[in-house]
Amino acid sequence: MKKVMLVEDEELILQGVRYIIDWEEISMEVTAMAHNGREALEMYKENPVDIIVTDVEMPFMNGLKLLGEIRKLSSRTRCIILAGYDEFEYARTALKLDVEEYILKPIDEEQFHQALINAGKHLDEIDQKRAGSMGEKISWHRFLKGKLKKEEEAPFYEMLPKMEENIKVYAALMKIDTGTLENGESLNEIQRELQKSLMEIKTIYLAPDLLFLLLYTEKSVENQEILEFYSSFQNSLESSYGIMSFLTLSDATEDYTMLPECYKMASKLQKYRMLEGYGSCIDESHIKDRKSADVVIDEILLRKTILKKDKEGALNYIEDLFINNLKSEVNVDVLYQMTLKIAMILQDIKVEYKLIQSDNLRDLSEIIEKIYQADDILGLKAIFTSEVAEIINYLHTEDSQYTPVVKQIMAEVQKNYKEDMNLKTLSYKYHMNASYLGQIFQKEAGCSFAQYLSNTKNGIAKDLILNTNMKINDIAKEVGYPDTSYFYRKFKQCYGVSPASLRNMKKY
Repeated sequence: MKKVMLVEDEELILQGVRYIIDWEEISMEVTAMAHNGREALEMYKENPVDIIVTDVEMPFMNGLKLLGEIRKLSSRTRCIILAGYDEFEYARTALKLDVEEYILKPIDEEQFHQALINAGKHLDEIDQKRAGSMGEKISWHRFLKGKLKKEEEAPFYEMLPKMEENIKVYAALMKIDTGTLENGESLNEIQRELQKSLMEIKTIYLAPDLLFLLLYTEKSVENQEILEFYSSFQNSLESSYGIMSFLTLSDATEDYTMLPECYKMASKLQKYRMLEGYGSCIDESHIKDRKSADVVIDEILLRKTILKKDKEGALNYIEDLFINNLKSEVNVDVLYQMTLKIAMILQDIKVEYKLIQSDNLRDLSEIIEKIYQADDILGLKAIFTSEVAEIINYLHTEDSQYTPVVKQIMAEVQKNYKEDMNLKTLSYKYHMNASYLGQIFQKEAGCSFAQYLSNTKNGIAKDLILNTNMKINDIAKEVGYPDTSYFYRKFKQCYGVSPASLRNMKKY
C-alpha cells in the first residue's frame, strides 16, 4: 500500500477528498491529514509518505513552501496540487518542483482518481529504476502466492538460476525499516553488500521495502549456518549504512515449484517483527515453542486508574503489560489479542463519558489500523500510552459524579437492558417529569438516556462477540435487539466497526 498525506485547511474539503476515493482499490491508504503546511511538514519528517495531495493557500505555511521543503528531503515523493481558480495559474507557473498534477477546485473525481493512479505508476517506475538489478519489471507477487496457471509460471522459472543436482535453495523475506532508507538509494547498497558474499544469491524486488532472497547452498549446509550468514549480513548493513531489516527464513527446497510454499512460510513469520524487532533473523524453529496463553488484563484496575485520573498509575500499568508481562517467547497472536482488548476497554470509556467526538482521540477503527501499522512492541505501547493520556486529560474537564437518581437509572439499565426501557416509564417510577429527568440525565451522563441504553447493550454485545462463539443474530437478541440489521447499525455507530468485522479482528 502506498501512503498518502492530505493537506487542506478547510475541514469539509479535507474530509471530502478523503472519502471520494476508494483508496484500497488503487492500493493506497491515507495515513496522515494536516490543516496547514507546517503541520504537514512535521508529520512528513516523522513518517514520510509516498504521495502528498495539498492545497495552495493555507495558514502558517502554504502548499508551495511545503513542497519546496519536501523536495529538500526527498525527490521520490509524488505531489498533487489542489488549487482554486485564482490560484491555479500562479501555482502552475511558480512551481518547478516535479509536481505530478494540478487539479482545479471543485475537484473532478475522475481526474483526481487518474492523477493518483499516475502518481502510483510513476513511483513504481522510480523504485524499479533505483533498484537496478534487484528489480524485475514484472510482479512476482502472483507467482509467489501460487495464483498463476501452470503455463504462466514458465517465464518466472526461466529468470531463476539453474538448479544443480547437489544444490538446495533457501528463500528469505527481507523487510526493511523505511525510516533507515534514504530516497531509495539504500536498496543499491543492500545489493552491493549481498554481492560481497561468496554465496550465490538471487534478489527479487517486491516493493521499495521488501525483498525476496534466494540463497543457493550445498545440501550439507544446515539452517543454523544460513541464519548466522544473514545475521552477519544484517550487522554489516547496520554498521556500514545504518539500514535496519527484519529477515524471515523458510525451509530449504530443491524444487522451484515449492517457492510459493516457501514464500508463504516466510510471510507468516513476518508478523513476529512485532516481538523480535528490526535487526532480527528468524525461522520456524524460533516460534514452535511459543506460548499461546492470553495475557491477563485487569480491566477493573485499568478503568479505575483512568477514571480516578491517575495518569502515572495508568501509564505504569500499560508499561507493565507491554514490557514486563508480554515476553518475546509468547505467540504473536497473543500480542494482537491483548491490544484488541485494551482498545475495546478504552473505547468503552470514551463511549460512556462521551469522549468519542474529541478531536485528539481516535475511534476504534483508527486505533486498530495503527496497531497493524506498528513496527514493534514499543510502537504499540506508544499508541496506548498516548490514548490513555488523552482520555485522562479530557476526563479532567468532566464531572464524573452522579446524583442518586441518575445512579439508580444507570444501575437499572445495567440490570434490565433487555427490557423495553424509556424515560416515560422511568419518570413514573421515580415520580419525576420525563422531560426534566431527561435533562438531568443528559447533563450528568453526557448523553441521552436512549444513547446510554444503546451503549450499554452494545458494550455487552461486544463482550459476547470477543469472548463467546455465539452467532451474531443470537447476540443481537440476547442484548434486546430483535432486528439484527438494526443491531448492526447501532453497533457500528458505537464502535466504528461492524460486529462481524470485530470478530474477524479477533481471529488475526
